[in-house]
Amino acid sequence: APRYIVAILGVETFYGHITGSFRVLDALATLTFDYPARSRFFGQELAQFLVLTHRYGLDPLSIRGSYAGAMGPLQFIPSSYLRYAVSTDGQAPNLFTDWDDIFASVAHYLHANGWQPGGPVLARVRIEPGATFHVDPDSLALDRTIGGLAAQGAQVESAAPPNTPVALLLAERRTGPIYRAGFNNFRVLLTYNSSKLYAMAVNDLAQAIARRVAAENGTRRADVTIRQPSKSGVAGQ
Repeated sequence: APRYIVAILGVETFYGHITGSFRVLDALATLTFDYPARSRFFGQELAQFLVLTHRYGLDPLSIRGSYAGAMGPLQFIPSSYLRYAVSTDGQAPNLFTDWDDIFASVAHYLHANGWQPGGPVLARVRIEPGATFHVDPDSLALDRTIGGLAAQGAQVESAAPPNTPVALLLAERRTGPIYRAGFNNFRVLLTYNSSKLYAMAVNDLAQAIARRVAAENGTRRADVTIRQPSKSGVAGQ
């Protein structure tokens, strides 16, 4: 899923350009002691941050990130850094400036959370006249099937089998509401960020990247074809 890896980096931090300016130690300590609703969670992340900096010889006072303690281009919180970080050179994993480690680590994250290579992420849903389906705008569960939706007048534009589990999603656009079906890989994106809009944005950017790459590859192939010499030695004849 290379295009999805690139898309996640784009949506998260604009490819490392916006990673946060808060000192992570201060952010996590503040949330631990001054945010009772989630003090336990952030207290655990604070402990994991100290483990992380000790294990990899990092200065805990110099690391900066988001107001919630997310770090680097991937915006991993400390526990995710410890769980998913991958080193590509045998040294300590560096998810701040080593792009080989960064790409490998997000790939590891997706794999560990059940990403299915080549599997669908989102598909359009075509609504037929007289459709009888209902949608819960707050539900992200894969509690429908392609066949079940078809029986209710909602046709998922996918070649996946009828028994494939999907989530029926409502998205608002300027032209009005549209429906999409989210597959297992969409669920995996939601583990990275639980916002439906986030996961849709990652998918849409990934598709745009794929189209751009295909167009550029096609242009290069066409250019090579045009420039190949003919038997007479004159290009293009």
